[in-house]
This record gives sequence, structure tokens and C-alpha cells, in this order.
Amino acid sequence: MTSSIYRKIMVPTDGSEFVRGAVSTAIEIAKLSEAKLYAVYVIPDDEFSVTYPKDTQLEKTFLDYFRTEGKEAIACVETSGRDENIEVESVILEGSPAHEIVDFAEKNDIDLIVIGTHGKTGIRRFLLGSVAENVVRHSKKAVLVVRGKNAEKGK
Repeated sequence: MTSSIYRKIMVPTDGSEFVRGAVSTAIEIAKLSEAKLYAVYVIPDDEFSVTYPKDTQLEKTFLDYFRTEGKEAIACVETSGRDENIEVESVILEGSPAHEIVDFAEKNDIDLIVIGTHGKTGIRRFLLGSVAENVVRHSKKAVLVVRGKNAEKGK
């Protein structure tokens, strides 16, 4: 049984264990919908921009690290998708993760964003922010949030 409700599905990934469930869910939905899957990694410019001056060797080192991490993260999605005969397009973006995810989805007519969450609550969520929460809040596209296996419970 297939469905054509979703033709383009996006799964943002940071390569962590928390997004594995989201990747599996996105692949399953893509398989059932015969949809194309977009694996997206965002190099977070706000994470390290205040710690050193722009246009320095240190900035280049951080960017190289994040590009390598991004390639590894999306390679996992590509491999899993290929194993299920799903077409996967890999994308690496730079900027504020939530903003870049929402913007990419809008510009590329994505039907569904499947995003993982760390499940942080209370002060941890406040201090770290929540990309998933911001995507849900600002996206005009459908968003499915998949809680990570090791997400906090009741904290």
C-alpha cells in the first residue's frame, strides 16, 4: 500500500543518537509514500561565532570540523535510505538551525519535516533552546517530532 500525500520529506540530522528515530520514521514514511527524502545538516553559525574573530584560522578549523561532521551525519541517512530504495538528496546548510530548516522546507516545497528531539525539559531546554520547538513554531509545513530513545522523562 502506498500513499502520495508526501512527495518530499525532509529529515534534519545532527548525527546524534537522538535523531535515529526521526531518520527511521522519515525513511518509513518515504518508503510508504514513494517520496524523495532530503537529509539536511545545518552548520550552526551561532554556536561558535562569539568565541573567536571571524576570518581566522580558528574559524576555518571549526567550519572544517562541522562540514566533516555534517557529511558523516547525512551519509548515515543516505545509507539507510539506499538500503530501503529511497532517493536521498543530501544538503549541508550554514546558519541558525531552526531558521535554515524552515527556510529550506519553504523554498523546496517540502511536504513533511520529520525532526528528532532530545526531549530536554525545564532549565536544560531553556538554556540549550530547542531546534525542534522552533521549527514547529515557525514552519508553515507539516512537522512530525520524534522523541529520541534516550530523551528525558519527567525531568
